[in-house]
This record gives sequence, structure tokens and C-alpha cells, in this order.
Amino acid sequence: MAVRGVRGALAKGTLGLVQLPPGRREVEFRQDVERVRRNFGGLRQVTVVNPKGGAGKTVAVLLLAMTFGQKRGGYVLAWDNNETQGTLGMRAQQDFHNRTVRDLLRDLGQFQGAQGRVGDLSQYVRAQGEGMFDVLASDESATAGEMLTAHAFGEIRDVVSRFYKLIFVDTGNNVRAENWQAAIDATDQLVVTMSARNDSAETASRMLDHLEQHGRQRLVRQAVTVVSMPPSRRHVDIPAITRHFAARTRTVLLVPYERFIDSGEPIRYAGLTAASRDAWLKVAAAVSEGL
Repeated sequence: MAVRGVRGALAKGTLGLVQLPPGRREVEFRQDVERVRRNFGGLRQVTVVNPKGGAGKTVAVLLLAMTFGQKRGGYVLAWDNNETQGTLGMRAQQDFHNRTVRDLLRDLGQFQGAQGRVGDLSQYVRAQGEGMFDVLASDESATAGEMLTAHAFGEIRDVVSRFYKLIFVDTGNNVRAENWQAAIDATDQLVVTMSARNDSAETASRMLDHLEQHGRQRLVRQAVTVVSMPPSRRHVDIPAITRHFAARTRTVLLVPYERFIDSGEPIRYAGLTAASRDAWLKVAAAVSEGL
């Protein structure tokens, strides 16, 4: 960042004898990084939800995994648990293979008991290079077959939990689907995403009602809400959306509009603006506090 660059140049020019106090922005940056790097004490799952398509779930999963991967290191997995064709694998960087969760489910016998090494799992997950995390993609065909069951979700989670310390789960749009419910059952931290639109916010609010009605009050109260800004804020009542979800969840954070993200192309951490990287670091720090 510019502030850190100026301080570094001054310190170099004075042989380090003059230490300027860090600015507020740098202090917050360091605090956020420290929160992301805190010890969770074991495997943790973050589940990103909103039954409405286009609510920013996949982007949130990728950018959270990237941020944790960059600031914390490896052992981070982004898992597309859509009940139908998901887009996580399309928005991620491509690898040497195009295998999906279906292939892993078919070959789970290779990982039974003490069998299977991380090198074997690399045949099914897609390494993200500079992002410092891996992706487990969903079916990439709309006619791939039957939906995943709760049992299948549990079996897959048992395997990947042997190799990863932090799992980010992208969900589909059907809250009654078995694999959606299974993901909620395994959740340590819920992240509710939405675009700054009334329909996206309304769908998220109804989903929170559903969770509360099924005994998930604590998960809802501890949730992190992420609101993605549109290209133009005209006709969008951002304060009203913020107030509503601030009253229901632990915190509400706004993330800026990013043309690069909106393009639908694969997302690279280096391609993000500084404003987006800072905003998603804030989201990651908030998520980390709940783990």
C-alpha cells in the first residue's frame, strides 16, 4: 500500500534510525492480518449462502479462500456444493485436469482408512497457484446426474478434512436439498452474501427466517453479511439493507463493485484493485473472529 511504501522508503533513507508511527490504515491492516492468522484449534468450515442466483456466493468463496491463502498459507479448500451445475470451477484458475466432486465421490474407496495422500487428492482438486488454495469443483454439466445426498456430502467432507484446515463451501439455491442441509449442519461460520438489490436482500432475509425456524438461531446471530455494491447506487437503499441485517447478524460489511469480478472471467488475486483486496481482508478478519 502507499502508506507502507512511504514509511519503508523513509526508514531506508535514515538507516532505520527514525521509526515513524504507523498510520491508522496500516494499524488496521496489521490487525486484520493478525485476525486472519489466528489459531482456530482444528478444522473449520465456512458456508456461504443465499438461495438467489447472482448473489455473489461463488465470488465470496473464491475471494475469501484467496485472502486466507495469501495471508495465512495453504491447507485452504474452496468446495462447490451446488446441487446442480456450479460455477466455482469456471471462475477459478484451471489446472491440469477437469475432474469434479463426482469423480472424487466415485473414487472415495482410494481414501478409506489410512489410505490416500495429499498427492492423490491433487488428482481431484484444482491448485490455484498464487491464490494458495485449492478448488473442488461441482458438476460442470447440467445433465450430470442425481443430486448429492447428505451422506455423500459427509463422506467427501471426511476425506478432505484430512488434508485441509479451512474449508469454504459454496452452496446452491435450494435450501431443502440434502447436500445444502448437510453443509449447514457442518458449518462453523455462516456468511450471507447479496448484491445491493431489494430482491437479493429479501431472499437472504427469508433464508434466515428458515434457518431460525429450524433451530439455527445462533448460526444466524453469528453470521457475517456481505453486501456487494452495484455499478450505480441509484435507487438502492443501502442504509435500509444494512440496518436490517445488522439487527439479525453479527456484522454487515460492504465490498466495492469490481468490473474485473463482474466480467465473469476467472478471478486472480493480483487482478483485484487495492480497494477490493482491503475490503475482502476486512471480511476475512470478521469471518476469522467467528471460527
